Amino acid sequence: MAEEIRNAAEGDSRGDSVEKVVHINRCAKVVKGGRRFSFSALVVSGDKNGRVGWGFGKANEVADAIKKATEASRKKMNLVHLNNNTIPHEVIGEHGGGHIMLKPASPGTGIIAGGGARAVLEAAGVKDVIGKSFGSSNHANVVKATLAALHALRPKDEILRARGKEIKERKAL
Repeated sequence: MAEEIRNAAEGDSRGDSVEKVVHINRCAKVVKGGRRFSFSALVVSGDKNGRVGWGFGKANEVADAIKKATEASRKKMNLVHLNNNTIPHEVIGEHGGGHIMLKPASPGTGIIAGGGARAVLEAAGVKDVIGKSFGSSNHANVVKATLAALHALRPKDEILRARGKEIKERKAL
């Protein structure tokens, strides 16, 4: 469902950023002469290196709605903490009626999640994770819940510092 747009192929100076169109909605307004259509687009963008954001755009044409959503998603990009190609710990994210549970996975597992959650995780650069969506299947709420879960992640050293524990160095074998 998610359509991918790569800016690096077009010679964009932002590097290897990726935009994924998660959902396009068509709305009809009935007027005297018939139906007048407008479109809204939900886009997720990221650099596949820990920065990810979402955007929503509305316009009378699909291309304009996608363009507005892409610009909004680039403005909202934030950093998330990753652990190599997975997430540091299990986390639950909520937004509205959308709930998502993300679990770290072993290398080679891939992204086991669907719809908007998969688009967010791919754009963030996560390669191995297991996700389960609960509650609302509304695309916007699932995307926002996934982002809330990713922003709730904390690296191991930060958790240890908060608990007042020392960080032990591993000895090389």
